[in-house]
Amino acid sequence: MSEIDFKPKLLRNTKVQRPKLYKVVLLNDDYTPREFVVLILKAEFRLDSAQAEVVMITAHQKGSCVVSVYPRDVAETKATRAVDAAGKLGYPLQFTVEPE
Repeated sequence: MSEIDFKPKLLRNTKVQRPKLYKVVLLNDDYTPREFVVLILKAEFRLDSAQAEVVMITAHQKGSCVVSVYPRDVAETKATRAVDAAGKLGYPLQFTVEPE
């Protein structure tokens, strides 16, 4: 007869880490119209009108404001798309991506 090993094998538990999150920060400038900033916040970051207004005013008063928090690739993509959209119209609107 052949030898068959009937002992149960232990399964290894692999720990899956959540991706690190990054903040998208809106920087204030004195040249981009407020209405355009609100439009970008609504279009790219899916904020409603009230949230977009609060973020825009906070950035205007304090110099910067966290828009939202995403995994790194999503945060960088959204920030880049928003800056590119503003640049096409000649506005110096800036967003940065920082680790949370």
